[in-house]
Amino acid sequence: MQFSLKQYAWGAALMGLALGVMPMDSSAAEWANPGLLATPDVVKANAGKPDWVVIDCRDLKDYAEGHIPGAISLGGPCGAVLRDTSNRAFTDVGWYERLLGKVGISNANHVVVYHGDMRTLNDATVAFWILEWLGHDKVYFLNGGIDAWRKGGNRLDTKPEVRAPATFAAKPVKSRLSETNEISDIAAGKIKGVQLIDSRTAAENKGQDIRAVRGGHVPNTTINISHLDTLVKEKNPKTGKMEAVAYLSPDAAAELAKFDRNKRTISYCQTGTRSTLTYLQLRLLGFKDASNWDESWRIYGSTPGTLVADEQWFDFATVNAKIKSLEGKITDLEAALAAAKK
Repeated sequence: MQFSLKQYAWGAALMGLALGVMPMDSSAAEWANPGLLATPDVVKANAGKPDWVVIDCRDLKDYAEGHIPGAISLGGPCGAVLRDTSNRAFTDVGWYERLLGKVGISNANHVVVYHGDMRTLNDATVAFWILEWLGHDKVYFLNGGIDAWRKGGNRLDTKPEVRAPATFAAKPVKSRLSETNEISDIAAGKIKGVQLIDSRTAAENKGQDIRAVRGGHVPNTTINISHLDTLVKEKNPKTGKMEAVAYLSPDAAAELAKFDRNKRTISYCQTGTRSTLTYLQLRLLGFKDASNWDESWRIYGSTPGTLVADEQWFDFATVNAKIKSLEGKITDLEAALAAAKK
């Protein structure tokens, strides 16, 4: 028997209600896994319970100025705190176990992550992906973040939340973290049948916007879909232009929904950050083997010998000349200012 996406969505929602876990987000009627999205009402009903943890993924300053009551902070933006910058290979899971245990997160907790605006959207999606990679099976994303919370008529709190330490045991799901050697094999045609999604802008994909030693994209990339194109768009009152806002929509992610959900599907971008949003959307759409390539183009495009499509080299000579010209103008300006003061 074949079921439609909508039937799966409603079935998941009813199951969530039966278990007392997570009702479907009203804006996500077509998600295959709508239970991964939290609503403000669900957060409000559960934020104070001992088995629920709400993480404010914004900067500590923003958290201090006002956060969802009962939410904790990791001490900084989740995207920065949860990235082991000294070892992007994510080999030290013990580091994550100690960090999460210290802030009171255990394997038994329901964990909701939320963001502020577009600037911090990916801090929350990074947290969602890393927690899922670590094997946590009860992680949810507050669709719309703190904006949705406020629009629901809910207040903010300035009192810091401190939870008692807990024990978190990582059980990494290796398939959710793609390594550069896997991508290199896909590029060379040694690995076939994998769907590779470039979440960067079209200019980056075509090598026109170079952010590594070389610009371009990985050969055998299936499609380039900017992460901004998978978000709800609203008219900016200042410019009058339609711009992406920090809400997820299955309609906006329609291009992703066209692909085979049974195949391994890997998202990438410049630093593996924007592509965590794509990872979350793939999970919402029901892809069975979704993964994020953390090293992404930052490493690949700067590594000698990797295969690159639409290859463009960074023009160091031109950039250095522009820098020297700018330095000269600054020197002249400083001299003019000093003369004026005399």
